[in-house]
Amino acid sequence: MNISYGANVADDGELRLCGDVAGKRVIELGVGSPPNSVAMALQGAKAMALDPDPRAIAGLRATADRAEVKVECHQADLADLGFATSASVELVIAAHSLSASDDLPRLMRQVHRVLKPGAPFVVATTHPVAVMFAQDRTATHVYAHGVHSFSELYMAFERSNFRLDMVAELFDHRVREPLCPSVLVVRARKQGV
Repeated sequence: MNISYGANVADDGELRLCGDVAGKRVIELGVGSPPNSVAMALQGAKAMALDPDPRAIAGLRATADRAEVKVECHQADLADLGFATSASVELVIAAHSLSASDDLPRLMRQVHRVLKPGAPFVVATTHPVAVMFAQDRTATHVYAHGVHSFSELYMAFERSNFRLDMVAELFDHRVREPLCPSVLVVRARKQGV
């Protein structure tokens, strides 16, 4: 089971943005489907997950039990990372969950606090261009409707002392001639201490 960046797009088995997680302390912000924290635990990580929805946490616990792995679960706002000590985490991943955060700068500061220097924060989101188009390929919304624009993400990383080192635009494998990428994935590394 690989870390997922969304349905029908390349996963981390292909992109290799997260690296070897065996033995590392990792956090999933917002429980995905499938849960990346379970995928990382299956790869030997000390996985933690945070989600404000109690149903998501209950589903994660059931999935972890079926996979026979341990995932430390926390039900709270995505920026409430008080359970993790400063500079103790080696990877944070947020797949399609950052748009649920009301305070992106606070979330970025908290992720920066818990990550070790140089450790990655990997974010996957619906591509801000993809949200513009309906199934019939007509533009129905403005750029970044309901998601963060690339410039918002970039500036949030920069202001929180992260350095972007990888940007990937992923296309839906099911679409023969896609109009635009469906998923935007960025990796940023913590700078400073």
